[in-house]
Amino acid sequence: MMNALNHARKNISHGLSRTWDHISEGWHELVHQSSGALTHFTHRKDEEDKEHAEVGTLPAFRNWSILAGEVEETDKEMMVRVEMPGMEKKDCHITIDGNMLYLRGEKHFERTTSDSTYHFTERAYGVFQRTIPLPCKADADHAEASYKNGVLTVRLPKLDGEQGRLIPIS
Repeated sequence: MMNALNHARKNISHGLSRTWDHISEGWHELVHQSSGALTHFTHRKDEEDKEHAEVGTLPAFRNWSILAGEVEETDKEMMVRVEMPGMEKKDCHITIDGNMLYLRGEKHFERTTSDSTYHFTERAYGVFQRTIPLPCKADADHAEASYKNGVLTVRLPKLDGEQGRLIPIS
């Protein structure tokens, strides 16, 4: 009987170990896939942080938000789309350097009334920068960007050996 219990314990231990390995592998893949979308927002020195301090969020996560995006590639071009709801196109700047797209901007905190209290918020405000790796170098001189319905779309024709350049948003 003792032999059977030891055998069962070993089987259970092995099964739990394999289960943990699968969970751990899935978690690491999730973190790897989404790590680029997690973006840190910093406040300008001239902003009053008290407006943000009264909001019921965990302080460690108050200035983090997801800027979800995608990079699509064809044989002639790349399309980068990033969700940036609540922003003005004038507050966003795009730079291409080699096979990297740099997205910088600022999302402004807007209070609708001065006599209200926020009980929680899941939105981030401030200055941010996001770096998006591209599968190859882009022709910055022929790149186009547009911002519609909260989604920034950047069309990048493929090219080898191009220098960085600021791209205006139409």
